[in-house]
Amino acid sequence: MIGYKKSLSEWQCLSEVKMGRGSPIPSMLRRKIVEQYQKGVSQRKIAKSLKLSSSTVHNIIQRFRESGTISVRKGQGRKTILDARDLRALRRHCITYRNATVMEITTWAQEYFQKTLSVNTIHRAIRRCRLKLYRSKKKPYLNMIQKRRRFLWAKAHLKWTVAKWKTVLWSDESKFEVLFGKLGRHVIRTKEDKDNPSCYQRSVQKPASLMVWGCMSACGMGSLHIWKGTINAERYIQVLEQHMLPSRRRLFQGRPCIFQHDNARPHTASITTSWLRRRRIRVLKWPACSPDLSPIENIWRIIKRKMRQRRPKTVEQLEACIRQEWDNIPIPKLEQLVSSVPRRLQTVIKRRGDATQW
Repeated sequence: MIGYKKSLSEWQCLSEVKMGRGSPIPSMLRRKIVEQYQKGVSQRKIAKSLKLSSSTVHNIIQRFRESGTISVRKGQGRKTILDARDLRALRRHCITYRNATVMEITTWAQEYFQKTLSVNTIHRAIRRCRLKLYRSKKKPYLNMIQKRRRFLWAKAHLKWTVAKWKTVLWSDESKFEVLFGKLGRHVIRTKEDKDNPSCYQRSVQKPASLMVWGCMSACGMGSLHIWKGTINAERYIQVLEQHMLPSRRRLFQGRPCIFQHDNARPHTASITTSWLRRRRIRVLKWPACSPDLSPIENIWRIIKRKMRQRRPKTVEQLEACIRQEWDNIPIPKLEQLVSSVPRRLQTVIKRRGDATQW
């Protein structure tokens, strides 16, 4: 039953407006009709005073005589092709085969229920099952050995306090692309405008890109290094000398800290490990395929979201935007991300080493 928040006087003022066919009469107005009927007022006078049709007043009074209630009778309507039992079976199948397409689910449903079902019918049935089609998140593939190592690493570092994690200097690389041409995933048009050039989604086959290295801690943002192309171990050592060491001195000011980087080949090369050992830099041992454990990945996500909003058109604009957004990251945000590391470890342990939502 549809509820109305209007008084009877407001309803009478709006009574000149024609109601849509099949719209239920408000309960307040039906109650007024029954009250006047019980006082002995004729149906014609009730209809005239409330500006309703005589048939409407007659039906409400007739229902009150038969059942003693003034509620709206539930409409019959057309029965659905799939009943509640069929929907439960459909829901079990969708949850078991989450990556199946709607066409594959429709083919299965036609064979299982022995009914003629269309793709649109299955779409509506999936929504009735309180399910919805989403774009799946991209996560790195983890084999059993990697999951086991992530699980053991999380258990070994679970006793670290937030203050301990704040002594870590987090570093990582990320790729940024010029987003020119990717605007227009959705377009408002008519059916006839499908070949209108203004309705096309333009895309670039190989957009210009930049590689970015950066480091951060709970104390603040470190230096940023931007270059084109790939990087090897020799160039990575130069980046550490020119950017990591000054950032370490500026952020920690002589206090002991731990350097973190992932297991990329330039990071684990023998000359890189030898350079770190000679410099007496303590390095945090890191499990493979674990970007969800590093808070700097969230920084990259924030900056890329800003890039999608600003949409720089050239490499020079892209670099300027990256540096500007990098410097605009507030320190409370960094403290919040670093403080979330213990919760990330608990999630990894709970999932037995599998990928998490971070």
